[in-house]
Amino acid sequence: MPFIEVKVDVNHDEIRKQVNDRIDKAIQETLFLWDINEMAKRTCMGKTFLEEEFLRDPRMKLLERRKGKGKRFWFYEQSLTVMQQIMEEW
Repeated sequence: MPFIEVKVDVNHDEIRKQVNDRIDKAIQETLFLWDINEMAKRTCMGKTFLEEEFLRDPRMKLLERRKGKGKRFWFYEQSLTVMQQIMEEW
């Protein structure tokens, strides 16, 4: 059986650029704020459950933002941390 020799030249600069580009894209896609619809989608929990179990909690109320009586938003990373704390208390 014949052996085949394969030689691969690796362009380390190109690999580094590709990795950095993908990291930049992931960072840009990270949420800054989310609303109850996005929260329900990403947590696989219903809106009613989120309202009753999480959004009425004073810690989540501190993170809630809205202008006037408009749509509510929460800071993404901070609210995730609070949600984890709430779940640990169950």
